[in-house]
Amino acid sequence: MNFFEHQARARRQTRWLIVAFVVATILFVLVIDIVLLVAMGGLADGRGQVASEDLILPLAGTSVVVAGVILLASLYRTMTLRSGGAAVATELGGVRVDADTADPLRQRLRNVVEEMALASGVPVPDVYVLERESGINAFAAGYTTSDAAIAVTRGTLEKLNREQLQGVIAHEFSHILNGDMRLNIRMIGVLFGILVIAVIGRRMLAMRHRGFRSRNDGRGGIVMLALAITAIGYLGLFMARWIKASVSRRREFLADASAVQFTRNPDGIAGALKQIAVDSQHGLLSIDTEEVNHMMFEEASAARLFASHPPLLERIRRIQPDFSEQDLEAFAQRMAQRRKAELAQTITPPPVESAATDFNAAGWIGQIGNPDGQQLLWAALLSASLSPSIQHAAHSVEWAPEVLLALLLDRNQSLRDEQLLIVAQTLGHESEQQLRYIWQDLRNIEPTQKLPLIEMTFPALKRRPLEDLRQLQGLIDALIAIDDHIDVFEYAVAKMLGVMIDDLLDPPSASYQRTRKLKSLRSEAAALIVVLARQGHQDSAQIEAAIEKGLQALGLPDALDRAFPDDWRTVLDEALGPLDELRIQDKQRLIAALMVTASMDGKLVPEEAELMRVICASLHVPLPLIGHPDGSM
Repeated sequence: MNFFEHQARARRQTRWLIVAFVVATILFVLVIDIVLLVAMGGLADGRGQVASEDLILPLAGTSVVVAGVILLASLYRTMTLRSGGAAVATELGGVRVDADTADPLRQRLRNVVEEMALASGVPVPDVYVLERESGINAFAAGYTTSDAAIAVTRGTLEKLNREQLQGVIAHEFSHILNGDMRLNIRMIGVLFGILVIAVIGRRMLAMRHRGFRSRNDGRGGIVMLALAITAIGYLGLFMARWIKASVSRRREFLADASAVQFTRNPDGIAGALKQIAVDSQHGLLSIDTEEVNHMMFEEASAARLFASHPPLLERIRRIQPDFSEQDLEAFAQRMAQRRKAELAQTITPPPVESAATDFNAAGWIGQIGNPDGQQLLWAALLSASLSPSIQHAAHSVEWAPEVLLALLLDRNQSLRDEQLLIVAQTLGHESEQQLRYIWQDLRNIEPTQKLPLIEMTFPALKRRPLEDLRQLQGLIDALIAIDDHIDVFEYAVAKMLGVMIDDLLDPPSASYQRTRKLKSLRSEAAALIVVLARQGHQDSAQIEAAIEKGLQALGLPDALDRAFPDDWRTVLDEALGPLDELRIQDKQRLIAALMVTASMDGKLVPEEAELMRVICASLHVPLPLIGHPDGSM
């Protein structure tokens, strides 16, 4: 099952979740109506009768109130989560990990997250630590890759070595890439309406203890109603856990398997699970995890009835079939001996041979949303190849914009001076001076390093005010227009920043289920193939061959209007917005056709790689790292 199939399944499960929510709401209304009928029988007149016309209004009013409470509670909770993963992490007590942190454990965490993001082709998520939690646990939250956040507990940092931490983070990236993260955060909002009945029930039970002891004046019926709603509330808790378990358990197995493929190291994720099994705290958290238990790495509460996660030993055996429960004691002894030294380790990537220049389109389709250890290694090498000053600037909230701008400075000195003057007039002379320093470090950067470096700046950029980002957009447009020529890389910088800002403005809308069919957008899809073919080949015969191959792969050989405009940037701008509305299965067909177009000659030039990356970013499809950090493709 590839990225597109995972996304389609996540959307089907979202629809199933809504259906389950509606059914649960109707069930609640019916049960409470029945309880009301019984209670009203207890409040009847001396003859023990209640007129049928006296029942209509109370029952109708109760139904409306109960349904309204559930729906409004779900809507309210959903609205509180609109800002995405950061809101969930902060609400649970998470503390953001800054790029300049002096804590080696936090820095190791940031490095692991950044390497995996670069390898996967997604913006680097915000990173949080739940400082007060000593158990071993983690989660990923958000609607899209642009607003995603990954959080780990302090126990995870202190008790896991680097390869085990890498396994946990790879597991969470699987949830991000497979659509689980979006499903999980929506589940919080939807199920809150059901869980709120349990809260009301507990409150009414407390009121009974304080004031409803007497059965005089009809209070006996009220007492019965309070007890019934309490029972119904716990029925809601039971149903919510059942819904979460039915959605989550299989996805946990999938995420474990994806972590093994991503890291090429089954000992990492298996070791983390074993460490949880032998740890005194396990994965338990001190906070109330009823709402969020389904999105955690491991079960965060002691309740096992309809647990949202499979048993630890079962998860371990899926990865290492020969493992037995008796092996845990030996594992605990080994970890105790090695932990201190392993906590201080930093990454030292092994040497690798330069990547071949051949490009396999079918192989890359399979790695979308499912990158392997090679991409992870490339990402580590890419990060290590950048100078410390560039890494610091890219991670700095203050100087990340200057990194973007430095990548756009022209090599022609007179044009560069004009660009620097615009920066000085807009941001001030301090920014201009910093920009000069950064440009000196970036002059010889390889083409394959540029777009990943841009993505490294996104976590810092997201922390700046929206007006600053809008100003940065305008400044980028001014710099790239200075020579009256916009190349593919310049277009990619502006477009990727725009996509990130749009997603941040309204994360739920960015993740909304798309329904348009490819046949309704045939001309827009063909336009992408033409632009990609023209940018990747110089010879007219090769261009025509690449276009024909792409259109055939798309299944729309007659979709092309031969009177094609020369302004490829306008063509892309007009096509990418509508194409983002495609169904996920049609996005797969489109990306596959683009891959065929780009690989017509078996090679991938930087312009093709940059276009593929910006197209995929605009379509909200993660593209794994393409090309070796030394510049080869």
